[in-house]
Amino acid sequence: MIAKDRAEAKDYVLKSAKEQDIRLIRLWFTDILGFLKSFAITFDELETALETGCGFDGSSIEGFARIDESDMVALPDPTTFQMLPWQSQEHKTARMFCDICWPGGQVFEGDPRSVLRRNLAMAADMGYTLYVGPELEYFYFQNSESPQFLDRGGYFDLTPPDIATDLRRETILLLEEMGIAVEYSHHETAPSQHEIDLRYTDASTMADNVMTYRLVVKQVARKHGVYATFMPKPVFGVNGSGMHVHMSLFKGDRNAFFDEKDPVHLSRIARQFTAGLLTHAPEITSVTNQWVNSYKRLLPGYEAPVYITWARRNRADLIRIPEYQPGKEKSTRIEYRSPDPACNPYLAFSVMLAAGLEGIEKKYEPPPPVERNVYEMTERERLEQGIGTLPGSLYEAIRLTENSEVVRKALGEHVFGTFIQNRKMEWDAYRSQVTDYELKQYLPIL
Repeated sequence: MIAKDRAEAKDYVLKSAKEQDIRLIRLWFTDILGFLKSFAITFDELETALETGCGFDGSSIEGFARIDESDMVALPDPTTFQMLPWQSQEHKTARMFCDICWPGGQVFEGDPRSVLRRNLAMAADMGYTLYVGPELEYFYFQNSESPQFLDRGGYFDLTPPDIATDLRRETILLLEEMGIAVEYSHHETAPSQHEIDLRYTDASTMADNVMTYRLVVKQVARKHGVYATFMPKPVFGVNGSGMHVHMSLFKGDRNAFFDEKDPVHLSRIARQFTAGLLTHAPEITSVTNQWVNSYKRLLPGYEAPVYITWARRNRADLIRIPEYQPGKEKSTRIEYRSPDPACNPYLAFSVMLAAGLEGIEKKYEPPPPVERNVYEMTERERLEQGIGTLPGSLYEAIRLTENSEVVRKALGEHVFGTFIQNRKMEWDAYRSQVTDYELKQYLPIL
């Protein structure tokens, strides 16, 4: 944002907060794992916060500063000022996302929001703006202690009386009040599984929107005495929850992925971007699917991608070319289907963009599309066609990421090293656990 626009945004925030008698402003930012952090300031502190930021202890935030350099500053972004519509009119509250800086104003290299901004700047240097439209799936359960379904519906089902439909409607209305546009909402394939699709916008705005979306979904569920979770695979035997990401690059107001003369209207740039994603998919997976549980979703048979393929209509592929409006420039895009909704969106969008741009810079060519159901192919057929697979566990994914120059460059040295270390710690903690499965399977017989 240029200085003039930022100054105008600051003036608007101060004026709006005063006119609406806003008493508290919550300042939001994310840690390296994508957990939302927040602290509140009063209206009297707002002008100072907008000018110089607010200090906090960075050593207490996952992936931030060491204890010997813990002083950090959260600088509110005035363009993200929004009322929190679920707060009472008596205690009006607004929020702003923050950029994290060192004392003195230097950008903190470990701030996920700044990581994404840096990658978007590299795309801008090539003339591109990244637009994304994620489809985030999630479950409603009776509580957070056990996965008890609220309904037994399936894809697009309406089974009145349907409390989940009311929850989705309330969620959408709150999102719209906060300026977040919604395209669709519907019941997903698994019982008690749902989806709300956000209308595509630039990747920086969308990452903020994803963080807000997840909070609003949980807030509405809590209000009605139920629990919403973005856990990738909370229930054995049914589909897990994904975050299918629709992506396109624009040059000005023209879609760089569109080619009117191509049989499927995909430009050379789109194909190179697709090839970059396919080539680097294994090494970015620990970022787009960052939890131990993520890999219990990425299994054959549950509509989640396992094999590194692309196609037009086939939903078994890692990358799909949607054909809802064939030949329409604005609608031409690719859909990357492996990420899950529990990832850090700032880092996930960063590595996806970096992989795609690598394909453009080095002029990668994608393999032929696979229009068959790859799950029904034999292992020999897949080998003959050179079809690779995504990592099968967090450990395997981490090992691939460790050796990736694409991810290292996208995340920067600080986030890259800290993220790898943190994910190794989770894997070590997980593999030392004795699970219920092991006790039930082995204790009676060994």
